[in-house]
Amino acid sequence: MTSQIIHFIQKPPHDTVLQALQPLFPLWTNSVAVVMSSPHPSFQSALLAGALAGTTVDLSLFPLDTLKTRLQSSAGFFPSGGFHGIYRGIGSAIVGSAPGAAFFFCTYEGVKGLLARKKGDDTPVSRWRDPLTHMAAASAGEIAACAVRVPTEVVKQRAQAGHHGGSSGAAIRAILSKYSSHGFVSMWRELYRGWGITVFREVPFTVIQFPLWEAMKAWGRRRRGGREVTGAESALYGSMAGGFSAALTTPLDVLKTRVMLSKERVSVAEVFGRMAREEGIRPFFAGIAPRVTWISIGGAIFLGSYQWAINTMSGLA
Repeated sequence: MTSQIIHFIQKPPHDTVLQALQPLFPLWTNSVAVVMSSPHPSFQSALLAGALAGTTVDLSLFPLDTLKTRLQSSAGFFPSGGFHGIYRGIGSAIVGSAPGAAFFFCTYEGVKGLLARKKGDDTPVSRWRDPLTHMAAASAGEIAACAVRVPTEVVKQRAQAGHHGGSSGAAIRAILSKYSSHGFVSMWRELYRGWGITVFREVPFTVIQFPLWEAMKAWGRRRRGGREVTGAESALYGSMAGGFSAALTTPLDVLKTRVMLSKERVSVAEVFGRMAREEGIRPFFAGIAPRVTWISIGGAIFLGSYQWAINTMSGLA
């Protein structure tokens, strides 16, 4: 059985997964289909490795994420729960981790494959395409992932902050109840509250993180004589890139948390203006220590486990 699974991953039946997903996500599957015939990881490999990486990092670092959310809450750290119930909202994280990360990496590898420079094209001008390609691929990947991530993030953060008794189930029921009282559009808007600021936070973060990670991996490959980097090396590079990116984008993360936790619908501009007037600059960097710690460790686990899985599926590990 194990050998059959490895054979399926390394040499999958033609378009098996793409055909299954085509009716649901036609544009997405068409855009990443080129990966199947490129030197980049196959669609199946990116799908499975991304799901594994996302689940691993979210479950292992959930307590730190809870502490960061409570530090950023307008109610304050201890009124939001302090150090108690740090696993509140984990059900929502479990549901969203695998599909969100899988969407990200399938889209990322697909766009990267589409825009990659041709083999042997090593002119100074063409080399500038690499970071731009990684920026574009990371941006597209984040937008795709947010389709899954935002609803689960809304539910998770409300449970983490002690809303609805700290229950993910109660939080999702409260959102779904808006369908009967205010209609489908109101329910949908509540489920995707903070979509704009989440994308606005995640895209700059990945635009910094992934080109750095890819550049360090390219340096690592040169140091290894052209051989692919190991999972451990990828983990080290991912940790450094993630921590640096996390520090720079903390103000965006604070704004996103405030918007999602607000009891009424508020715009990012309103939250920003209110914070600047009433609280000053310091709250924009609330939770920076756990965020940098969490994402540095998370970058190591996420990108290390992803590289390990890709290497294993490609027979390089």
